[in-house]
Amino acid sequence: MNRLQSELRRLYLPHSVDPGADAEASGLIDPEGRVRAMVLEVSRPASWDVLSKVWRGVQVDLELPAPAIAVSGTDGLQLWFSLSDPIAIAQAHAFLESLRLRFLADVATKRLRLMPAVDASAPHQALHARLVPAEQDQTGNWSAFVAPDLAPVFADTPWLDISPSNDGQADLLSRLESIKPSAFEAALESLRPATTQPTGVTRETLSIDADRMPDQPAASVGSHEAKRFLLQVMNDETVALALRIEAAKALLPYADEHGP
Repeated sequence: MNRLQSELRRLYLPHSVDPGADAEASGLIDPEGRVRAMVLEVSRPASWDVLSKVWRGVQVDLELPAPAIAVSGTDGLQLWFSLSDPIAIAQAHAFLESLRLRFLADVATKRLRLMPAVDASAPHQALHARLVPAEQDQTGNWSAFVAPDLAPVFADTPWLDISPSNDGQADLLSRLESIKPSAFEAALESLRPATTQPTGVTRETLSIDADRMPDQPAASVGSHEAKRFLLQVMNDETVALALRIEAAKALLPYADEHGP
């Protein structure tokens, strides 16, 4: 395993991936449907002026570690967020949607990709970004992680013409940290007022009595704020049906405790 593979494993790959497995072939979704990587992409056109609002905002407003910056190899610039512990796909997508509402509400949704996501035409099929760096089959161009000061250079051509250096990519990733569970929950709480609650659903409807929760580790997806967030997604009629189904599935273990 080279340095780049080690950094990709440290930041983005599921903990269940065999240490000897190829990083790119392993995928970013574990067998339980959870992820440690969340990707927000701006494309058509790829604009660092737009994406930098999120890159700076998550650090200044939410006090989260800086996400990695990447060129997609095709038409977009990406932010790669790393989680120290995995979360459900629906929760990861809802978090990215909240970032969109907070920092990119004035950007057309057709220019944004939030991954992981669920394919509306195949609700049981989860989609995620392709691991970076990777060669694009049709063009021979490469996706790659880039330094913040170089990101604006790639606005018109969000790709590399040649394979990036493994050591250079590893150096960029080695400076990054994963988001710890406590920091993620604090960010969810900070973002929650900025999200639009569904019509007819009150704040009390979305809340869950923390005293009635079963004891769980801090990293559990079933934490107080995570459940409240999933409830909001499940009940919001403006959210894609496939995502509402995923949110409901993530909440199923707690249905008996809190009623229908």
